[in-house]
Amino acid sequence: MSDYIIALDQGTTSSRAIVFDKKGSIISVGQKEHEQIMPRAGWVEHDPIEIRDNMREVIGIALGRANLSRHDIAAVGITNQRETAVVWDKNTGIPVYNAIVWQDTRTQPIVDRLAGDAGVERYKDIVGLPLATYFSGTKIVWILENVEGAREKAEAGDLIFGTTDTWVLWNLTGGPDGGVHATDVTNASRTLFMDLKTLEWRDDILADFGVPRSMMPEIRSSSEVYGEARDTSLLRETPVAGILGDQQAATFGQAAFDAGESKNTYGTGNFLIFQTGTEIVKSENGLLTTVGYKLGDGPAHYALEGSIAVTGSLIQWLRDQLGIISSAPEVEELAAKVEDNGGVYFVPAFSGLFAPYWRPDARGAIVGLTRFANRNHIARAALEATAFQTREVLDAVNADSGVDLTELKVDGGMIANDTLMQFQADILGVPVVRPVVAETTALGAAYAAGLAVGFWNDLDELRANWQEDKRWTPNDDVAERERQLRLWKKAVTKSMDWVDADVN
Repeated sequence: MSDYIIALDQGTTSSRAIVFDKKGSIISVGQKEHEQIMPRAGWVEHDPIEIRDNMREVIGIALGRANLSRHDIAAVGITNQRETAVVWDKNTGIPVYNAIVWQDTRTQPIVDRLAGDAGVERYKDIVGLPLATYFSGTKIVWILENVEGAREKAEAGDLIFGTTDTWVLWNLTGGPDGGVHATDVTNASRTLFMDLKTLEWRDDILADFGVPRSMMPEIRSSSEVYGEARDTSLLRETPVAGILGDQQAATFGQAAFDAGESKNTYGTGNFLIFQTGTEIVKSENGLLTTVGYKLGDGPAHYALEGSIAVTGSLIQWLRDQLGIISSAPEVEELAAKVEDNGGVYFVPAFSGLFAPYWRPDARGAIVGLTRFANRNHIARAALEATAFQTREVLDAVNADSGVDLTELKVDGGMIANDTLMQFQADILGVPVVRPVVAETTALGAAYAAGLAVGFWNDLDELRANWQEDKRWTPNDDVAERERQLRLWKKAVTKSMDWVDADVN
């Protein structure tokens, strides 16, 4: 009897393998960070080979720490950074260029060219997304136009594309020797190429972008057996049976399956997902329409999403670029040394502003500085930026759905920060709730895989696994909340209209 599921979480800063039992509890974890490659301002890359090798290593670490073998594992689930694009030679398995990360902004000229007179919402009614550097479609175009020989090899059928779920799946199931070239509907819905209604690639949009159809992976459901791990893996002959993009996986791991249920993930960026059921809801307030999940032959479930580019990565920036802190937890220690932000507001528009503004011309700004301000105030302002951005996204969700959320389920690395979570509740005016198992992204991928092989029977069994760990309730000072929001919105305006012909 195989008593466990293993989830492979290929994230923005690291790759992880996490083993779960039937109750959804974590048994063991293997994790390894990969290099963040930033060759120019606005460019962010990863080495796909490093990711592939790290993923193999963390599988061994997770199995070893739990004293398990492949025979103990019922299925493999995959979750991933969704919009990061990899293009590789299907004959050799060698990428033609580094993976271009979702935060990368180099493709803005391509976005402008495709938008033309029709504007950035040219395809939004079909794909649910505006034209933006965020999504993987323009990244493929950049590689085809800028990597020598790539266009010719793609036209000849030798190059294939995938987001990192596809890259992991292809390598795990054999690579050049019969690897499965597929993705699921949630990742496909982040490319700019998938029709939300038909769940198929749109040939007319691919033609507009100049991307050969032969490069695209097969679109499958989020929960089915795609293939088996091959002999090159410690998991050989284990079925790979679940794929969900990281934010949809976190929502699934929070047992937020039904229309009206939601979650907010605090990771490299922040992502609030609000389920709309089998109905496709078009946003009027700067949100994205995306696929939430699809289980086997069942119907697709959709969601509204508020995507924030920079939250946890802002803390990483304070550590790695400025040296204000030596470790991420230190930011809370500094923030706790002051009663408030001292009038300092930090708008981390490093990749422009995502939801609800969608302003690629914005750049990061720290405003309200006086001689009184010190690094404690800057640390606090950096934390508060996460909460303020989440409030603006939640306001957009409430406006689009017509129903105000009464509490916010949270997950991700930053929810260990009590100072941030209390301020988040205060600025939202609703309770913030943390689950016992905070690794909901990996858990969601495990759930999708387990459902496909009968490890779990149905969604009710998964709902029964969810347990509350901690709840933060807001203070009642409405006037202070509104004052802070007013100043935040004022700060946001100062970050806009920065990029022009001479500034990138």
